Amino acid sequence: MSYDPPPSYPYPPPDSSPSYDTYPWVPRQEPEPAGRRPQRHAALGHHSDLRVLRSAYRWQRRVATLTALGYFVLFLLLSAFAPSLMTSTVTDGLPTGLLLALIQVPVTWAAIALYEQTARRRVDPIADRIRKQAALDAKREGTR
Repeated sequence: MSYDPPPSYPYPPPDSSPSYDTYPWVPRQEPEPAGRRPQRHAALGHHSDLRVLRSAYRWQRRVATLTALGYFVLFLLLSAFAPSLMTSTVTDGLPTGLLLALIQVPVTWAAIALYEQTARRRVDPIADRIRKQAALDAKREGTR
């Protein structure tokens, strides 16, 4: 096995890094042409509806996650600190621990249903309103 040295480049590397957008989602600030009216409303990226949407989505994630994980943590705590309860039988030799473990599946389904319900009730209407406002803003910009 031999070591090949790296090829020599005909040009030295530039002193500074190339100019590129670090954050491509941030719009470029271009100077406004003379005679153009200023905007009457804030840009969509700074709109208060986006803050409301983020908080609604955050609430939705927390509720669904705490529903599923809360039950699972309760099951783990009972398994660790109440073994006599978990080994006691419910009916015909079915231990309580096994019954609680089997109930985990419907609780997970309930968490998914809760997630969808809160999405339809709280998050989707806000997102639709922002989407319509963005389409209206794009239409206004297109006519100018």
